Amino acid sequence: MLEQAHALSGQISGWRRHLHQHPELGFAEHETANFIAETLRPLGIPVRTGVGRTGVVAEVGSGDGLLVAIRADIDALPITEESGVAFCSLTPGRMHACGHDAHAAMALGAAYLLHQRGDLPGRVRFLFQPCEETEDDEGKSGAHRMIEDGAMEGVRAIIGQHVDPSAKVGHVHVSAGPIAAAPDAFWATIKGQGTHAASPQTGIDAIWLASQVLNAIYGLRGRLASPTAHAVITVGTVHGGTAENIIPSEVTLSGTIRTFDETTRARLRQGLHEACAIARAFGGDYELKISGVCPPVENDARIAGLVREEALALFDAERVHVQEPQCGADDFAVLATQAPGCYWFLGVNGGEGFYECHDPRFTLDEAALPVGTALLAASALRLLKEYGG
Repeated sequence: MLEQAHALSGQISGWRRHLHQHPELGFAEHETANFIAETLRPLGIPVRTGVGRTGVVAEVGSGDGLLVAIRADIDALPITEESGVAFCSLTPGRMHACGHDAHAAMALGAAYLLHQRGDLPGRVRFLFQPCEETEDDEGKSGAHRMIEDGAMEGVRAIIGQHVDPSAKVGHVHVSAGPIAAAPDAFWATIKGQGTHAASPQTGIDAIWLASQVLNAIYGLRGRLASPTAHAVITVGTVHGGTAENIIPSEVTLSGTIRTFDETTRARLRQGLHEACAIARAFGGDYELKISGVCPPVENDARIAGLVREEALALFDAERVHVQEPQCGADDFAVLATQAPGCYWFLGVNGGEGFYECHDPRFTLDEAALPVGTALLAASALRLLKEYGG
């Protein structure tokens, strides 16, 4: 499988570069979806478009046998690219800065390899999923919308991967258990009473109230969560005031909570309310909204074990590693509530330093593309054989 993927590497890179030059945001991936569909249809692979609004579903294999799924996200980010690559984004303010172009290209490659075999002991469904990076007005991401459109019906197991710019090309990190966090976003408004900066006693200083709230928020992780729990709470924005001689009546905060278990998640959510309520002790008030419907990514032990075995069969043992839990999030977790799954991380660092995902300078070494393609295809085939037996 790895040899076949290397033979296809030029085509996989071409797909990736086309997608990289034409990035589209979540639920606006119309041309992206069309490109994916028109790449697969000439091969004779059945394709459905408009799944989950702008997603694509394709299926390889035939009959009513066992069905497993491969997921690849396809949306880009609202970032102006600064990578300097020759195939840079042609759309200002839009960039594939998280490797979703590579995810889609590797899934296309896996579809090609599996279709060429022609002897699959079941079916492999490819979910080219929109809108992983954000949610719509109803708080639903592309994974939710694809489930609503039946993309997971009949699926026995699901796999996927994410590029890792900190890991070397040819290296794979895979483990059972929780490997990515549940993301909760929050928005708080701390309310006081505006007044002249020279007469603070005649108002209620919302900036001072917010400073007390912020201090409490930053203490929540250390005091309310177990020292052994993986969790983080971060404030990402603070906005307040209009002039140096005006005490404002409101300050707004926003941030994120990342957790791996429901006990810690509930405690930090409640703690956030308690931290904001400090404003009331000094005559102010607050409003708080917490949004989050995505669970942590938790890999099924059996599937993760099979993927690891396939990785060891494809690559040297020194290139297959344990994946430690990380506080990033991915709505692959939503799909994995419908069927057991495994999500792993693929090294894309060519050895010359790196920029993290979501950085406008983000790049990846395309030597990783056949590696990820082969592992997707080999793992799907292994699942068909193991679960079918």
